[in-house]
Amino acid sequence: MTALPVLDLTAFRTDPASPAAAGFVDALREICHEVSFFYLAGHGIAPGLEAEVVAQSLAFFDLPEADRLRVENVNSPAFRGYTRTGGEYTAGRPDRRDQLDIGPEDPEPVLGEGDPAWLRMRGPNLWPAALPGLRAAVEPWVEQMQTTGTTLMRALALALGQPAEFFAPIVDPRPDFRLKIIRYPATDPSSGGTDGGTDGAHRQGVGAHRDTGFMSMILQDDVGGLQVERDGTWVDVPRVPGTYVVNLGEMVQLLTHGYFRAAVHRVLSPPPGVDRLSVAYFHNPALHATLTPVDLPPDLAALAPGGESTDPSNPILASFGLNTLKVRLRSHPDVAARWHADLLGR
Repeated sequence: MTALPVLDLTAFRTDPASPAAAGFVDALREICHEVSFFYLAGHGIAPGLEAEVVAQSLAFFDLPEADRLRVENVNSPAFRGYTRTGGEYTAGRPDRRDQLDIGPEDPEPVLGEGDPAWLRMRGPNLWPAALPGLRAAVEPWVEQMQTTGTTLMRALALALGQPAEFFAPIVDPRPDFRLKIIRYPATDPSSGGTDGGTDGAHRQGVGAHRDTGFMSMILQDDVGGLQVERDGTWVDVPRVPGTYVVNLGEMVQLLTHGYFRAAVHRVLSPPPGVDRLSVAYFHNPALHATLTPVDLPPDLAALAPGGESTDPSNPILASFGLNTLKVRLRSHPDVAARWHADLLGR
């Protein structure tokens, strides 16, 4: 048993008009209003493709460091590529993880005066030449993840009393997905203990945060460490075979006036002697989207506390491109300093 529900997408995916699909929508509404964190079964992602993505991800981290550094993210204005351990920051502290960031495959943008700054996040991925099988596995898997993400967006729209295609315009012509292939290195026993401590600070795989986009879908291994804050308590979110962990981000919180609230979560570094692998897919609006909050039905609106950020230093911007750029600049100061120094402090 887990502290979070397992929702099965099968009925909604196969017949959205069926009574079973309506039951899925009701369950989705309930959990997303409560915590916005759940397990998704019946997603339709091919198990063999998942297994190949995991195998290629592990192979990437087994490459010699020199091969990984050939695709280091400081070489990408679009924040793509490999980040060394400690190279990404959450809440001002370095995370104990290294990772490969992948997004939509685009040519380098040619920017003119007056073009929006978020266009800088478009560009090519940095694929490791030493591991061609990685791209061959990831690209078809991402296509299936996009289909599942679009299906979930339809269910979320219905859960909010809207037409199923309500959110389609914000992802037109395509979602600005982000894929993070992440390794969390084992805790060093000499670094100050191996338990979580009071706040787990010395085991910060990823610090406590809310995701900035629309929806995250996480494929994780059996090591554990993912936790969600629920009623003021950190709750473990272990792997459930055959499922993805789904959580909603700040864009949904803003769109729904806080009726669906982005959940605070973190990852603790694994214990000594074992690394942790996570493949996190982020299903997001198009970069150019400007988000207008939903006109909720009265019964839902009465339970919506407002979707704005309570942290004045970290507002949620209605422009998805600008909101995303804000986060990238803070999270990757080395990339920001090399390519975007003119934006810092603005």
